[in-house]
Amino acid sequence: MSQPLDALTKSLLHAAQKAGASDADAKAVQATSVSVDVRGGALEQAERAEGVDIGLRVFVGHRSASVSASDTSSRTIEEMAERAVAMAKEAPEDPHAGLADAGQLATDWDIDALQLLDETPEPLPANLQEDAARAEAAAQTVKGVTQVQSASAGFSAHEIHFATSNGFAGGYARTDRGLSCVAIAGSGASMERDYDGDSRIFQSDMRDADDIGTCAGQRALARLDARKPPTGAYPVLFDERISSSLIGHLLAAVNGMSIARGASWLRDAMGQAVLPDGMSVIEDPHRPRTGGSRPFDGEGLPTARRMIVEDGVLQGWTLDLATARKLGLPATGNAARGTSSGPSPSNWNIELSQGIQSRDDLIRDMGTGLLVTSMIGSTINPNTGDYSRGASGLWVENGEVTHAINECTIAGNLRDMLRQIIPANDARPHLSRVVPSLLVPGMTLAGA
Repeated sequence: MSQPLDALTKSLLHAAQKAGASDADAKAVQATSVSVDVRGGALEQAERAEGVDIGLRVFVGHRSASVSASDTSSRTIEEMAERAVAMAKEAPEDPHAGLADAGQLATDWDIDALQLLDETPEPLPANLQEDAARAEAAAQTVKGVTQVQSASAGFSAHEIHFATSNGFAGGYARTDRGLSCVAIAGSGASMERDYDGDSRIFQSDMRDADDIGTCAGQRALARLDARKPPTGAYPVLFDERISSSLIGHLLAAVNGMSIARGASWLRDAMGQAVLPDGMSVIEDPHRPRTGGSRPFDGEGLPTARRMIVEDGVLQGWTLDLATARKLGLPATGNAARGTSSGPSPSNWNIELSQGIQSRDDLIRDMGTGLLVTSMIGSTINPNTGDYSRGASGLWVENGEVTHAINECTIAGNLRDMLRQIIPANDARPHLSRVVPSLLVPGMTLAGA
């Protein structure tokens, strides 16, 4: 019989102290996942995985080490602790390493308010297969779709417990349900593919399988007969599906690890304008039914809503304990960690201010330029913000979409690009990153 997760973390901490650790923290995760793939209306693959992973981080003064295992026996836990302490004694000293002070730790939270756990029964594999088959069938009804590369449905449930040797203990559970479809249009060398999908915490919130399959087929069809764009300076509209990558570059640049190393194009930008006036980036880890929500971070600190950018001006870095200590600042409750590694700064739910115009309005107003729907590769200079990526999408001429585009490169500088962005109003509010389509008025395109 498996032990409760809180008992496992307690055993890990006791073993660490017995082995000579001055401090320690422990994490235990119990996970279940089911995935089903359908092709040609028949089951192609079904997988189920269950297991418990445990992780232990120990401190010997300011030296630390982390170990993990999937065996939860008493013997393994004792060996883990002994090995971790031996490793820590050989590790270099880090004056910024260590647990949170007792006064920094989370002491109260309302896990039910976050709505991270769907209490309805786990879906049967037959239900998942039916959803995937419906998505595949819907994609195949789109005229011009020649095949469906994949249609997949899945479910997962996680129970997490975290504890520290200085008094913190807490846990929560979460579920995830997903469905995706990849459709192919055309034939031979002119084949194109695209996808659609949905992922939710609650099964009742999932989009209809027919809608997902149909959308995947229509998107693949829109990519046929693609051409290279002309080379020059043009406006570029980042579709809502990929626009969050732009804000992702901003978030990476304000990550405490980048700032502490001095390897960020925003390292000297605190208090400066990094977005247009009136635009803000808000982090809210307490948004219900959202993947990035959590009551406490990977070091036991409380999570809280905060402004990363307010009215265009950069307000703060994203910090775990170590980077906060290096920079002489308070930690922001943004430590993320697995069982096999120590914490590092990470963002939770992010929302960018939306605009008042629709995506169609921006297409109409941009005149002639590129609507980017997918990107490949990435060359981002972390020190300067110079940006270059392979892209494909749809060409806009005189405010109307005319044909598909592929094999092009878009380039610019992130500092300049983000200061000019014009947001649409089409962000999906259930996503962890709520970012609408974004128009950059001028970028360099390299095509024909």
